[in-house]
Amino acid sequence: MRRTVIIGDIHGCFDELLELLEKVEVTEDDLLVSVGDLVDRGPKPHEVVRLFRERPNSVAVMGNHERKHVRGIFSYAQEITRLQTGDDYADMVDWMRALPYYFENEHVRVVHAGMVPGIPLAEQRAEVLCGSTRGERELNALFPDSVWHDHYTDAKPIVFGHHVTGDEPLIRDNRIVGLDTGACHGGTLTALSLPDFAIHSVPAHTDHWSQVRRRWQLPVLKTKPWADYTWPELSEAIARFSSTPDTVTQAWLTAVEEWAAELQSAFPALVAAAHHTADGLDTDQLRQHPAALFLFQARHSRLDLHSLTRQCSTPRRTINLATALAFDVPELPR
Repeated sequence: MRRTVIIGDIHGCFDELLELLEKVEVTEDDLLVSVGDLVDRGPKPHEVVRLFRERPNSVAVMGNHERKHVRGIFSYAQEITRLQTGDDYADMVDWMRALPYYFENEHVRVVHAGMVPGIPLAEQRAEVLCGSTRGERELNALFPDSVWHDHYTDAKPIVFGHHVTGDEPLIRDNRIVGLDTGACHGGTLTALSLPDFAIHSVPAHTDHWSQVRRRWQLPVLKTKPWADYTWPELSEAIARFSSTPDTVTQAWLTAVEEWAAELQSAFPALVAAAHHTADGLDTDQLRQHPAALFLFQARHSRLDLHSLTRQCSTPRRTINLATALAFDVPELPR
């Protein structure tokens, strides 16, 4: 018998996914459906996506986490997934763009987060189906004292994820099934098979999000535009992230702080270098010089420490001027 096997929020928990598929004894003929949120928070998001891309008879609906990648809305979890995926990231996101916002067959309806009961799936707002922040607000406004599935009266079962139900799935009247059992947080990964309506689950190996969050903190920090922050922004960012308990990350942030301080301490010498260079060039040579703006200011006695500090408002501007003046300054710690 060909089954429809629906998997709850996987969130990059690839090893648990393989274990669950083995436990369910999924065959090539079975239709495999994901409720969405294949990626983010877990250790192997790319492997999860690849399985659904390459396995025949597989469908994944758009979760709010896929939608974030598609729309370029990045928080920490998305930054990590981009680094985990590496050179294949753009291709993965292109695949995500085509994901449907719902799935329906003769046995079941599947959405990621919710729907407005009484409205056909094809007429639902995408934000509601996938559980974006806006969609969540809309459902809360419609049902301020209840949840959307309190009002679902159709006979056809509906399956969803998005909201963690605990280690056990939410099952109401064998028609309403919530399958997000928190695998990425150390809970379980859960599947529902139809038409037999059997629940299967495997325990998570660990609290993946806690470990991934720590493991990738420094790599993510190194992708920040430190050279383009203004000096106050840079100091604020260092202070914000310095509370990390990871000593390696703390040491790197200290090195960034020292790098910034050394760049700023070079301002007086850069002023002097600009004046010295300007004195040795004629007007045509000044115009052709990469630091022409500063050199003309020096020539006309308009370049002092205050003026240079105002113009070199970021590390990059400071480094560019130093490079133009053949003045050695330190590089951003690697």
